[in-house]
Amino acid sequence: MNELISPKYLMKLVADIETAIWDEYGSHKQVENYIIKWHEEKGYYQNFQIYTKPDRGIDLNSTLHGMNGELLLKMAIDLGVSTPNFIPSVPIFKNEIKSDYSNAYDTFNKAFKLIETDPSTSIGLANSALESIVKEILKDNRFKSKLKGSETLYKLSSTILKEFGILDSEHPQEIKTIGSSLLSVNQAIEKLRSEKTNFHGKTVDDMLISDTMYTYFIVNSVSTVGLFLISFYKTRYPKLINLSEDDLPF
Repeated sequence: MNELISPKYLMKLVADIETAIWDEYGSHKQVENYIIKWHEEKGYYQNFQIYTKPDRGIDLNSTLHGMNGELLLKMAIDLGVSTPNFIPSVPIFKNEIKSDYSNAYDTFNKAFKLIETDPSTSIGLANSALESIVKEILKDNRFKSKLKGSETLYKLSSTILKEFGILDSEHPQEIKTIGSSLLSVNQAIEKLRSEKTNFHGKTVDDMLISDTMYTYFIVNSVSTVGLFLISFYKTRYPKLINLSEDDLPF
């Protein structure tokens, strides 16, 4: 991935990450502790070098510039730093669901943190986060569908697309195709969770997703779909404001 990222892009990314780290942790000691979490060292190999300044602790700028592009992107996403053209939807998605979809926010955060260490659990949690968002939206009394609570992601997706009217016959075929494709994406995410992860128990002969790049792809797909559903809901079904007698202008 490193060769796909221009030096100019990396310079800007390092600057943004450096600012985010200092804002988050403040002291040289805490900043160094955070960087050490990313550091790998085996024999003569280390994924990057930690630079220090005499009597001042870590030289964060030099240390960040010594990292490869893929690691910088992962660090940016962990810190919520925007990464235009490279998985940009994840930090936007996290900010969008933080207040109104707190359960989904906590679940999605766990999913993202486990991408590298436990891909199966990460995919399962990402699936659960999307389920949680759809269920929360469908609680709106303006929708006719009533949930039993046991619906899978595919069933939930089919229900919300019908409620949104995205699959209605009066839409151009292209819109209906996109709606059907969105349903297919969610069905694929659900099938991956059920058939290609450890969530439902597997034998040694079963194929499991272990390549983290695929896991990043799946988690990013969840954030993209989630952003669309939330945006559509907020635009077409704005929150109702209940005014008390004291709030009336007359």
